[in-house]
Amino acid sequence: MDDSRLYHAGSRELQDRFDTRRIADRLERVDLHQAFTDAEREMIESAPMFFLATVDPDGLPDVSYKGGVPGFVRVVGDSTLAFPNYDGNGMYKSLGNVRADPRVGVLFVRWSERPKKLRVQGRASLHFEHDLLDEMPGAQLIVEVRAERVFDNCPRYLHRMELQEYSRYAPRPEHEPPIPDWKRKPAYRDALSERDLAALAEEEAR
Repeated sequence: MDDSRLYHAGSRELQDRFDTRRIADRLERVDLHQAFTDAEREMIESAPMFFLATVDPDGLPDVSYKGGVPGFVRVVGDSTLAFPNYDGNGMYKSLGNVRADPRVGVLFVRWSERPKKLRVQGRASLHFEHDLLDEMPGAQLIVEVRAERVFDNCPRYLHRMELQEYSRYAPRPEHEPPIPDWKRKPAYRDALSERDLAALAEEEAR
């Protein structure tokens, strides 16, 4: 009887084809967990970015890059992380998907001399009232992810890269992000939110 929490028939078929079922089982037994370790908490809370995977009501997957300054993702419980949603393009693809199906995947990558990948699978929820809102300038709401599976991956194919600077659009204390150029384009301007139109008008009045 296959009692794996991580693998399904498709995974097993390929594991058997390439003779990796034994190591796959060992990796699940050794690495799969639900509560974040201290090292994982440090990696998450020092991350300047991560990738968020969601799925829409038709089952079509979507992956989004989320960036900020280190500390914009927090571990707020043994198995729960939280991050802010910042101003974007107004489509709300990822968070709209969460409304329809809370199952998400989160991938953290450390590109330094100690490369590491950390995967988190769980269920997300949106919070328009949250203690972190007062601590995170620019946050529209807070997203919490309750982890059901946490595991790291072999980092061998990660390229070593160095961060040159944080995006000037990333919210942070005592910093007012500029208005992105795309919001100034005639093709979009008359469809902007009242908040964006007011910000543009204030800028142009200076």
